[in-house]
Amino acid sequence: MTILVASVIAAVSMPMWAWAQSVEVTAPVAPDSQTNPQASPPKAKVPRVNDADAPTTVEAEQMTGRPDRLLNLDNDVDITRGGTNVKSKTGIYRIVENEAEAHGCVKMNRYGDRYTGDDLKLNMDSGQGYLTNPTYWFQANDGHGSAERINFLDEDRSEIVKGNYTTCPGTKPDWYIKSSTLDVDSGLGEGVAHNGILYFKSVPILGSPSMSFPLSNDRQSGVLPPIIGTTNNGGLEFNLPYYFNIAPNRDLTIYPNIISQRGLQMGADARYMGVGYSGQTKVEYLPDDKLYKSDRYAVQSIHTQTLYPGLTMGWNVNFASDNNYPDDFSRSITQSSLRTLNREFDLNYSGSFWSVAALASRYQILQDFNAAGQPTLSRPYDRMPQVTLTAGKQDIFGFDWNVNAQYTRFWNSQYDFPQGTSGMAYTSSTLMPLGGERVYINPQLSYPIIRPGYFITPKIQLDATAYSITPNKFGVANPPTSPVTALPPGVAGPTSLGNDFSRVLPTFSLDAGLIFERDAKFFGNPMTQTLEPRVFYVRTPYHDQSQFPLFDSGASDFNFAQIFTENRYSGHDRISDANQLTTALISRFIEESGVERLRLGIGQRMYFTQPRVALNATDNITTSRSDLLLMAGGQVSSTLGVDNTIQYSQSNNQWVRANSTVKWQPGPKKVINFSYQLDHTNIDPLDPDNRYLKQFDLSAQWPLSKRWYGVGRVSYSLTEKTVGQSLLGLEYKADCWVFRVVGQRTPTSSTRTTTGIFVQLELNGLSSIGSNPMQALRNSVPGYQNINQPDSFISR
Repeated sequence: MTILVASVIAAVSMPMWAWAQSVEVTAPVAPDSQTNPQASPPKAKVPRVNDADAPTTVEAEQMTGRPDRLLNLDNDVDITRGGTNVKSKTGIYRIVENEAEAHGCVKMNRYGDRYTGDDLKLNMDSGQGYLTNPTYWFQANDGHGSAERINFLDEDRSEIVKGNYTTCPGTKPDWYIKSSTLDVDSGLGEGVAHNGILYFKSVPILGSPSMSFPLSNDRQSGVLPPIIGTTNNGGLEFNLPYYFNIAPNRDLTIYPNIISQRGLQMGADARYMGVGYSGQTKVEYLPDDKLYKSDRYAVQSIHTQTLYPGLTMGWNVNFASDNNYPDDFSRSITQSSLRTLNREFDLNYSGSFWSVAALASRYQILQDFNAAGQPTLSRPYDRMPQVTLTAGKQDIFGFDWNVNAQYTRFWNSQYDFPQGTSGMAYTSSTLMPLGGERVYINPQLSYPIIRPGYFITPKIQLDATAYSITPNKFGVANPPTSPVTALPPGVAGPTSLGNDFSRVLPTFSLDAGLIFERDAKFFGNPMTQTLEPRVFYVRTPYHDQSQFPLFDSGASDFNFAQIFTENRYSGHDRISDANQLTTALISRFIEESGVERLRLGIGQRMYFTQPRVALNATDNITTSRSDLLLMAGGQVSSTLGVDNTIQYSQSNNQWVRANSTVKWQPGPKKVINFSYQLDHTNIDPLDPDNRYLKQFDLSAQWPLSKRWYGVGRVSYSLTEKTVGQSLLGLEYKADCWVFRVVGQRTPTSSTRTTTGIFVQLELNGLSSIGSNPMQALRNSVPGYQNINQPDSFISR
């Protein structure tokens, strides 16, 4: 608490307190653009023109004096030059000096900004002058106030003496700045209050020798609104971001975060964009964590760049200091769900019909342990390097051909023999060696026949793959996968394939379908209904791959996209044998505009020969047909969208997997999302109860009254009877400010959760949205809209 109070006092006494504008909702733009397409569009402003040759028009009911020197003006005085217009009861116009005086009920409009006062003196050439007892209103952001005097320095700059400033409507604003002098630069879109005090509900809440604020919707450098909250892992938190608008295509946000139980965490977020390149780098650092007794840090950097036409490069680097970083800092750049951090560099070149990609990739595992102390995460293989060549052309005398070739060197220190790193027993095996090299080439040739009502695509391909593995750090060959015991006399047992082996497999496939259309109606609206039967046959001979390593392969999800592929495995270490036929029937209801109102589908795969290639004993297929796939979804109406998929086992008479989502968005800032997931194949191998996935997720944003809005999310496991990620928040929208309070519960590991409460006060026109808690609201509630932005409704 002492650190927090001291930091607040230090912040208040800063020589420059600047409020940033639109840092979170906008991004840097390319150098050739001076506007941001993501920012709120500014109000139309009278263009500033060169008034040097513009005539000065003087009108009044009565004029006296010398027409070549001075004019005394009485009653309904009106003086206009270019973008400046002055009206008053009486006035004086000096012709030689091109200078005007106005007295009594003075009203001035200068390039869209409006002023009123008692007495005005203004040089129409230089824009210099003054106005006494003024009120003012700025067109760019509805900022307004009053003062004792305004000194006009030129057409853009002015000095407001002993005045106040606010963007709240009315004469009794909820918040305002009161200062001795207030410098305004409409050209730069910035105001600076000297010796200013910020009042909220007539209570002074902040004072500073110098306080700047934006006068437009353009991004501005300065302090973002502070985030105050508390978490169970760190105690009270006070986050004070500072935003630097370096250039239209570059910015930097620095956010010191005081965590009462841990110390001062410093963070930085730099974004940049240029011709042919863009990127973002985030860094967090907490020296000498009081609870962890060590330095804590995390880094994330993403970059893409075009080096030459067709030649690009990029990197994606992520790093954290320790395994517990996501647990202790759930709102950090690593995020609690990202415990496998990738570090990769890629180089790509594209030709007219071919491309080559080089990749170097390594991983950091932020290991998670269950209640029994067992690790729950396995480390993927590093690829150091991987080179991929892809080439292809279409419609060569009716044929399409493609060639995919790849060389990869894999390495995983987790499988050092006989014991893995950090004392964890990950022993090497034939399937999981320490490392190895793999090279393959996969040429494909097809002859697509596509007509308005049908299509037929026969295709043949060949897979040629070779391995050279490093079994363990001793270079000793791994034993066979099955022990040689109790075999009949004369029968040889399985033997290891050694360290070098290969396979060559051809695959033939035939994809065909029909497309029927008819006029129909859906809820009384005219539609086009389609009926699309489709068959897909695949034939691949069997090849024993039981001792081949598993560098990057796994079983693909069984869904409508996967059943129309030749291989039921992802990666390239397993090529499934196949003699199978997939049949499917899909029907769609499509509006004239192209919106798909309803989509119905059913599909199943028939095995003429049961596949023998498997990843493990539980991966075997013992039936003559696959599970049944069913789907139903679409944008049923302009406000309601649904999506349902079911995997049903006819042999076991049960749902294997089900996924249902419903999104109802009847209007702006009104949305309800519901999803249900069932997956009997998703079982934690370390769970003694073998519980499968069965959960629902409910999230919503809804107005509770005229100014109050509620937002929330809850994820609940029906098998474990526990609440997963949850969030509850309230937002209050006044005419010129918004208040938010958000409570969030986030599981950060299998045994730990982080809970926190954060509050934020946003003052329109003075401070804009920071990254927290807005980012949590957007991530938790799909379709969430900022209540402080104009109503908008996204058509789907």
